[in-house]
Amino acid sequence: MPKPAASVASLLPRLRHRPFPPPPLLPRALSFSPLLATHPTPRRRRSLLSPATPLAATAAAVSTAAVVEAPTTAAYPVYDRLLPCPLQDEPPRIEHLVAREDEVAADFISRSLGLPPLYVADLIKFGAVYYALVAPQPPPYASPEHFRLFREVTEPSVLRRRASIKGKTVREAQKTFRVTDPNQRLEAGTYLRVHVHPKRFPRCYEIDWKTRVIAVADDYVVLDKPAATSVGGTTDNIEESCAVFTSRALGLETPLMTTHQIDNCSEGCVVLSKTKGFSSVFHGLIREKQVKKLYLALTTAPVSTGTITHYMRPVNRAPRLVSKDHIGGWYLCQMEILDCKKVPWPSSLIRKVYNINDCGWPQQEAAYECKINLLTGKTHQIRAQLAAIGAPIIGDSAYMTAAMAAMANPSINPLGRERLYNSEEEKEAAVEAWIASHGKEPKSVIGLQASEISWDYEGERPSYKAGIPWWRQDSVESDLV
Repeated sequence: MPKPAASVASLLPRLRHRPFPPPPLLPRALSFSPLLATHPTPRRRRSLLSPATPLAATAAAVSTAAVVEAPTTAAYPVYDRLLPCPLQDEPPRIEHLVAREDEVAADFISRSLGLPPLYVADLIKFGAVYYALVAPQPPPYASPEHFRLFREVTEPSVLRRRASIKGKTVREAQKTFRVTDPNQRLEAGTYLRVHVHPKRFPRCYEIDWKTRVIAVADDYVVLDKPAATSVGGTTDNIEESCAVFTSRALGLETPLMTTHQIDNCSEGCVVLSKTKGFSSVFHGLIREKQVKKLYLALTTAPVSTGTITHYMRPVNRAPRLVSKDHIGGWYLCQMEILDCKKVPWPSSLIRKVYNINDCGWPQQEAAYECKINLLTGKTHQIRAQLAAIGAPIIGDSAYMTAAMAAMANPSINPLGRERLYNSEEEKEAAVEAWIASHGKEPKSVIGLQASEISWDYEGERPSYKAGIPWWRQDSVESDLV
């Protein structure tokens, strides 16, 4: 008798194994239709992990079976792949499975989670499914069933019988990789992490991508990236990205590769590589500080010219906290304000067209356009530094709310010089309260543009500029309407 699947829906009926054809290249694949909810499926227990848990932590638990009555027939929800990309994301959902026998990946996921087979095939196409030969260590807050299952599938006697992990350390065998083929065979004991509701980017389908191309060279393409898009994709969605859609627009046989990143909510110059060789070269130029990046930032307050220095907390999640004082182990963040000029505050019509979040900040007569030379390139650096000096970027819901809180009560910032603490525990609690004062990551554009990029290589200095930033548009006619 086959062992039950160690999943959140292990009592669902089993299907016969059958090959899954690879999903065709559809312009709007992986549409999460409301039809998915129109046909009831057995209730399942969600993963115990928080949707906001970082990638390293989300790979650390295995879902347990929900006690449900198995239906007599397998009735998948209706699924129409050709529906438009939804404007709103589904609630984040991550499921963790362990195959208890040799399985076909798509068949196992479809059966265990009660998902339509084509839906699972699209999840795999989007890069939303990961596997590891051995299940990772559950987090401390996991249930006793998690730990029991982990011990069962990682018993030395069990691991010794698995040919796929011979010669590997446990840590090597626990490394996760993307499942790239729905027909991939899973060995008994293989761990899966399934991002059932990937983050979506409907803006990708609204853009005329050819008009966003600044330059096409032998080794690279320079793109004027639109806001509300991802340069190279996310952990759970590598399909809806600037690299993929630009490759299609240009008719390239080999997909473009990312060489650097800018935030999803920002716009401007991005260099995409045609070859691995150029990617390696460009990464080397960045390390050697041979790449110059200039930004335009639309702020709520004037900023003095000169170099601004902060130190960023070395935690790989938002919000990024910065301190004026040097703290051991924190990253140096420096940017040079080259110019700051007074400009009109964006009109209500412009803000509506570009879906700008006012974040509760009152409209002013004027805003300020800062020209910035980025000296170090840390994630969210410009946004965090400007907010820290009381000049947050317009529309930046992640940092503007914290800036307003600090203006109302300067002592709320635990990294400020005004506060003293009696213990590390007290300071840690203050840090958590400070994090809570930040808002959510913007879903649309903010007042930040990567306006220019240039680099020195083999005696040449290519230089490229982005188009006019959204806040300086003469009219509201845009591809957003």
